[in-house]
Amino acid sequence: MNNDNAIKEMVRQKYAEIALQDKDTNASSCCGASCCSTEVYNIMSDDYTKLPGYSADADLGLGCGLPTEFAMIRPGDTVIDLGSGAGNDCFVARSLTGEKGKVIGIDFTTEMLNKARENADKLGYNNVEFRFGDIEKMPVTAGVADVVVSNCVLNLVPNKRKVMEEILRVLKTNGHFSISDVVLVGELPEKFRGIAELYAGCISGAIQKSEYLSIIEQTGFENITVQKEKQIVIPDDILEKYLSTEEITAFKNLGTGIYSITVNARKAACCTPGSGCC
Repeated sequence: MNNDNAIKEMVRQKYAEIALQDKDTNASSCCGASCCSTEVYNIMSDDYTKLPGYSADADLGLGCGLPTEFAMIRPGDTVIDLGSGAGNDCFVARSLTGEKGKVIGIDFTTEMLNKARENADKLGYNNVEFRFGDIEKMPVTAGVADVVVSNCVLNLVPNKRKVMEEILRVLKTNGHFSISDVVLVGELPEKFRGIAELYAGCISGAIQKSEYLSIIEQTGFENITVQKEKQIVIPDDILEKYLSTEEITAFKNLGTGIYSITVNARKAACCTPGSGCC
C-alpha cells in the first residue's frame, strides 16, 4: 500500500469510529478525539445552530468553519459537499437551494453515509443524495454543480491538487466553491505540532496557507477570496501540561500558527485543467 492510500485508510477508519461516537467526544477536536480527552474545547468548530436547515443529529462537531454561510447558494442550485459526513452542511445547503435545487454529499466512509442517509430520511428530504466516493475522483459527471462546499476535509487528503482539479471539472462554467479548511502560517515547532495534533486534529495534513492558495490559482480558478480567517488557539490550560511558561511565550512570539480559512473561487469561462487558457 503506497503512502497516500495508507493515509486514506487511516482517515477512513478514524471517521468510521467517529460516526459511531457521541458529539461531545468528537467536539474535542475537528477530527474527533483520538485518545483520552472527552472535554469539549471547541477549538476548531463554529456554531451552526442558528443557521436555517441545521440538524442536531447531523452535527458531529467536526468542522472548522461555516462554508455554506459564505457560499452564495441560490434557489434551484445544484450543490456538492465534499466529505459530507453525517449531512450537516448538506442540510444547511438544502435550506438555501429549496425543493427545486439538489444537494449531493460525497463521502468514502460507509458508516458516515449510513448516518447521513438515515438523517435525510428522518427529515423527509428527497433532493439530498449521498454518494460513496473519493473526492480525488468524484462519482459525478462534469459540469453539474453550481456550487461546491467542503468543511475541514481537504487537509485530510494527500493530493490536494487533484481535489482542486476535480472541483474544477464538476463545476459549471462560472460556478464557484466555498471551502473551509485548516492551513499553517510559518513552521510549527515539532513539540508544539504534536500537542496541536492531539487537541486540534487535522493538523498533520495541513499545508502552508500560501501553498494552499497557490494550488487553487494554478488549477485555473479566478477571483480567489479568503472570506474568513481565524487563528486556532490551543488554550493555555492545555499547553501548560506539555510546555514551560518560557516555551509558550516563545511560541506566541514567533508569529506562526494554525488558521481556519474559508476560501471562495470561481471557475473561469474557458478553464480546464492544463488548458493554459487562464
